[in-house]
Amino acid sequence: MAMKVCGFCLGLTVIFVAASVTFCARAPKSALKSPIPSYPSNPFTINLDIPPLSREDSAGGIIVADLDMDGRMDYLVTVRGHVAAYRWDGQKFWVLKVDLRVGGAAESEGLPGHHGAGVQAADIDGDGRTEVLFLTNDSTLHVVDGITGKTKWTAKPPVPEGAERWEHLAIVNLRGKGDRDIVLQATNAEGYRMGRYVAAFALDELRKGNTKPLWHRDDFLACAHNGLRVADLDGDGRDEIISGCILAPDGREIFRLPSVSVHIDSVFIADVRPDIPGLEVVALEEGANRVFLFGTKGLIWVADHKRQEPQNAAVGEFDPNRPGLEIWCRSRYDIHQKPWVFDAFGRVIADYELSKVAPPDWTEKGVEVIFAIHWDGSGRQHIAAKERHKSGDVAVIEPLTGKFIARFKEQADRLYVADVAGDWREELIVLSGNKLRIYQNNSPNPNPNRPRLWLQQNYRRAKAVWNYYSP
Repeated sequence: MAMKVCGFCLGLTVIFVAASVTFCARAPKSALKSPIPSYPSNPFTINLDIPPLSREDSAGGIIVADLDMDGRMDYLVTVRGHVAAYRWDGQKFWVLKVDLRVGGAAESEGLPGHHGAGVQAADIDGDGRTEVLFLTNDSTLHVVDGITGKTKWTAKPPVPEGAERWEHLAIVNLRGKGDRDIVLQATNAEGYRMGRYVAAFALDELRKGNTKPLWHRDDFLACAHNGLRVADLDGDGRDEIISGCILAPDGREIFRLPSVSVHIDSVFIADVRPDIPGLEVVALEEGANRVFLFGTKGLIWVADHKRQEPQNAAVGEFDPNRPGLEIWCRSRYDIHQKPWVFDAFGRVIADYELSKVAPPDWTEKGVEVIFAIHWDGSGRQHIAAKERHKSGDVAVIEPLTGKFIARFKEQADRLYVADVAGDWREELIVLSGNKLRIYQNNSPNPNPNRPRLWLQQNYRRAKAVWNYYSP
């Protein structure tokens, strides 16, 4: 389905102070003096000065952040050996050649796993400039200037006994001081690798050379394929650390799934049940093939659908007429996937075979890299995905029926969804080889004055720490 850009206004009345991904406890103060212009083409293409992706290599990915603090979202793209920063309009900020910590399968190579970008961005010292943080394979934490890429400082926290190196990082607010803390994660060096090692550090202390952690644990109940997630679940202004368990900001474990038969595949964080205070966690299990919903107060429900393995999911407002959010589960079938949808109470409300509703030339292997997406501005979310196990097309799909709403001919190696055009709706961001292409919905937005999604702390966190299994 081809779409043309009509030059519609992308956010004339949007509150641009919400656009920065600096992950502060409050909305960032960066603001534009003029509205964000429309991208001049659809897709808008940015040529990247990095090696093209190998079709067989799943290391590296994409995040967006306001690197120059002008209210527009810029692009951070990683592949093995490179970190690249590009401005909203495609101008190159910088490209670094570094031994970046990214990898393929987490269970064999370690974190951050398939498509994990391995970078974070925030104003970590309150100087009004965004910093970019990443790990190299020697367990060194690098902090560089967001505009120039020049090193500001480095630190090398001690690696836990039993781990090979630090592998995954997330900027967090643990002490109530804003984005001044960081959590690092590592897998066991031998055997089936799981991210059991977690440690938290104050960034200002690391900068001074003090590598003593705020706290550390070696018993974190991690996902098998992706890194820890972070969010302020209870609304107290500080982040929890989340996977198959929940750690409080001080490192105490406040919940752990009572029984996991094999391992957890994916984790998602959302306000699934608005009738319950705070945010909830959705976890997908391999083995008994269950879906769990839990929060800081404990397990809310557990459900399955014919004992089929869910493997991947998307959580969103897929049916506004139902209370709470819905959970779309992809299924694991190698061909002819059979998705189903839970409501907020764990009841199956839809199921179908994807091959019967997809375009006839869509791969029978189905879809992968699934994001919930605000595509049409109505408030009802869709899902975005790419063709599975190939550098293929991307599509926007109605989750309750499988109907394809939009399809774009592509050779997508990576897919990322975020609000970058400025009217609070979200765009499809595709990495193909060494080209970044941004697809936007040029249809009129029925609710143009809605606040941008970046105002939501959980949205900012989710878009910074993700990989193939847990967008």
